[in-house]
Amino acid sequence: MDHRTDEEAPPWWQRGAVYQVYPRSFADSGGDGIGDLRGLRAHLDHLAGLSVAAVWLSPIYPSPMADFGYDVADHCDVDPLFGTLADLDDLVADCHARGIRVVLDWVPNHTSDRHPWFLASRSSRTDPKRDWYVWRDGAPDGGPPNDWRSEFAAVGPAWSFDEGTGQWYLHSYTPQQPDLDWENPEVVAAMHDTVRFWLRRGVDGLRIDALQRLAKDPLLRSNAGSDRRHDQDWETAHERLRGIRRVVDEFPDRMIVGEVYLLDLRRVLAYLAGGDQLHLAHNFVFVHLPWDAGAFRTAIEEFEAQAEPEAWPAWFLGNHDHPRIATRYDAAAGEGGHGPARARAVALLLTALRGTPFLYQGDELGLPDAVVPPDRVVDVDGRDPERAPIPWRPPSVAGPGAGFTTGEPWLPLVDDAERLCVERQSADPSSTLSLVRRLTALRATSRTLQTGRQQMVDAGPGVLAWLREGDGERLLAAVNFTAEPRVAPVGADATLLVSTDPERTADPAGEVHLGPDEAVLVRLAG
Repeated sequence: MDHRTDEEAPPWWQRGAVYQVYPRSFADSGGDGIGDLRGLRAHLDHLAGLSVAAVWLSPIYPSPMADFGYDVADHCDVDPLFGTLADLDDLVADCHARGIRVVLDWVPNHTSDRHPWFLASRSSRTDPKRDWYVWRDGAPDGGPPNDWRSEFAAVGPAWSFDEGTGQWYLHSYTPQQPDLDWENPEVVAAMHDTVRFWLRRGVDGLRIDALQRLAKDPLLRSNAGSDRRHDQDWETAHERLRGIRRVVDEFPDRMIVGEVYLLDLRRVLAYLAGGDQLHLAHNFVFVHLPWDAGAFRTAIEEFEAQAEPEAWPAWFLGNHDHPRIATRYDAAAGEGGHGPARARAVALLLTALRGTPFLYQGDELGLPDAVVPPDRVVDVDGRDPERAPIPWRPPSVAGPGAGFTTGEPWLPLVDDAERLCVERQSADPSSTLSLVRRLTALRATSRTLQTGRQQMVDAGPGVLAWLREGDGERLLAAVNFTAEPRVAPVGADATLLVSTDPERTADPAGEVHLGPDEAVLVRLAG
């Protein structure tokens, strides 16, 4: 490992992992079954033990919770469910004391229908805030203004009719989330001020929700019959993002990462272009890959080939909107049973790639999706299983809340909380948690893993392998995507640093024997 000075260090958002907290499900300090900021503060040592560079909080703003916080009723406060502004200030201070940055989820595309801005907007066609949102007359047949659809299939059209004023309003998500009109400079200025509010309080960065939705065809043309969508990713998106970046750059050492939910890598990379837009963009092409070495290699090489040299990747395979890694890739195996091993392999994959790894809470435990009975379903889009609360302690000791809460959890916990909980895994050196702690500590201290050069290498069918090189150090990462053993040649005097197989035995000199779904990180000689 090299030992450059802090002045030569890469930015904080390139040095270590970013850990996503879904606050409702992390830790409950009050016994109401819903996680909160004080609960998170009480478990910051867990984050420090993962050597994370930053914690990203899903929305904690006042909200009626129609979309669990993404329907924001006040962009500059904290919902009483989670605590107070003072609690957030305390959290930021406690994180900074541990060297952990704080990133907030910022929701600029829409507000709650209970936001004062929208209440004013729908009160009258002549209200000064009427054109802060997208209002239109209906089609000649009396239906919605156009054919745009909500992101949520269960919602249907992206328009709702307002009886009081006789017009339709646009909502890209639920009817309780009306879209702001970013064509209006007053909206832009007001939203920029919400950015300043949080950055002045010491927040280190923002994750921008639904960024591709900030720019739509102002003529509201139909999607049908067009070679591109008119309800998102319009040309003006980049101008608007540059305006946001200029606000963020008023504050030193801050970062913005964008949820750019587009499955066209070229269009995603446009949001990183020029060095004056995003610092990082979540790559959803990567999330949707099958469990296949060739598919992963192609996705990684395409990013490197198409991105500008300064563009920095952000790698993730789990978040609050997608089935858990251990469940998704278990199902991909057909016969099942591979999920836990593949979740461990993913941890090494994300750690060893050039770019910033994002971990969703529970990924470090290898959690599967929870089983949510029909009478406990609360989400409009079927995302409850991946949002189940974190099990901190064995239910046999801590009760059915498994250390998450002393009350009734808002969603059921995973079935195997007894074995998968943090307390049990912390005591087990072969657990997924112990593995992830080793990996993230290595990532946080190795400049080779942080900023070293990367080169894909051929290691035989079904194996994804790549070199990381920097300042005289050479590291080889290899992931076996098959259910069969594989052999990777590594040369003489290689040192195995990490294996995801807890049963691994010694290898002959010059090669690494990879078990099914195993990943390794090896230091090469010379």
